Amino acid sequence: MNESELKIDFVDLKAQYRALKPVIDGRIQRVLDHARFIMGPEVGELETRLAQLSGARHCVTCASGTEALLIALMALGVKPGDEVITTPFTFIATAEVMVLLGAVPIFVDVEPDTCNIDTTKIEAAITPRTRAIMPVSLYGQPADMDEINAIAERHGLAVIEDAAQSFGARYKDRWSGNLSTIGCTSFFPSKPLGCYGDGGAMFTNRDDLAQAMREIRVHGQSQRYIHTRIGVGGRMDSIQCAVVLAKLERFEWEIEQRMAIGARYTQYLSDLAKDKAELLSLRSDRSHVYAQYTILALDRGRLQKHLNERGIPTAVHYPIPIHLQPAYTQFNRRDVPVSESLASRVISLPMHADLSEDTQRRIVSAIAEAPVAR
Repeated sequence: MNESELKIDFVDLKAQYRALKPVIDGRIQRVLDHARFIMGPEVGELETRLAQLSGARHCVTCASGTEALLIALMALGVKPGDEVITTPFTFIATAEVMVLLGAVPIFVDVEPDTCNIDTTKIEAAITPRTRAIMPVSLYGQPADMDEINAIAERHGLAVIEDAAQSFGARYKDRWSGNLSTIGCTSFFPSKPLGCYGDGGAMFTNRDDLAQAMREIRVHGQSQRYIHTRIGVGGRMDSIQCAVVLAKLERFEWEIEQRMAIGARYTQYLSDLAKDKAELLSLRSDRSHVYAQYTILALDRGRLQKHLNERGIPTAVHYPIPIHLQPAYTQFNRRDVPVSESLASRVISLPMHADLSEDTQRRIVSAIAEAPVAR
């Protein structure tokens, strides 16, 4: 077997494109033909389709998942000095958007078996300056949104679900992204539903917030050259909307595949490699779209080296919690030992809807053969 045959893709976007090539090419060609590259008809079409899919009253597309979080905070009127409760065990964008607005991220630790925010610790972090809670549905599994919403209601707070990794997952039969005041997702290429660049969307059932978010994404315009709000240049390109529309053709199938592949990983690892890694939990009242399939390695460095030598790529999501990042140490106000421990152990395995069972067996076998720490 030569080297190219040994190589495994961490995320195989080429296989996905081959499966959808005619519809993707056709969608892109239509944009090239009408040449409405900004706010073309694909934008409204995608927003309508995604709102119907999620069950939300409104969907507002935007330039990225980061822009979605920023615009959501702006629509809620978050201002300098306000506090927003979130988790430190996530991608930097979650806290970044708060700091850009002059708000203060308040970090609450996560559950050790899901990596999602620990709802039992949220209420103690609320102060008179708290304006919102921003849970992250990490790796593709929603957080305990009903409990978070209940806490928020008791204290008069808004909830923004960072669903950048979980769009397509369900929580008690409701779609991730339509579980709170505002839900935000990302269409980064490797996400469960991705475009071929940056893109994102916001979901809400409130008419006033939808209007605010639509205006903010176009520099705060209520109509052309009438700027009624402070805004940003946050539009999603027509071509990127066209790509997502094409990918919706098999999105439900991809969700089913991801869930099946995740279940197989869990079974195989439980049977063959339980002495090399611990597994995260899937709560019984929700589903998981496995934006990443992440395990807790007993010796991450040794395992990564072993897998790399066998042509199996891995990634670490995320090696340093936000409160320990150099630009964010000023916001380290609470003990978050679970997040710090997880950051030293998590490792993500190849995951995509076209991952074959044979390839999964090869990956798990390699993990089982990895040397143990002495």
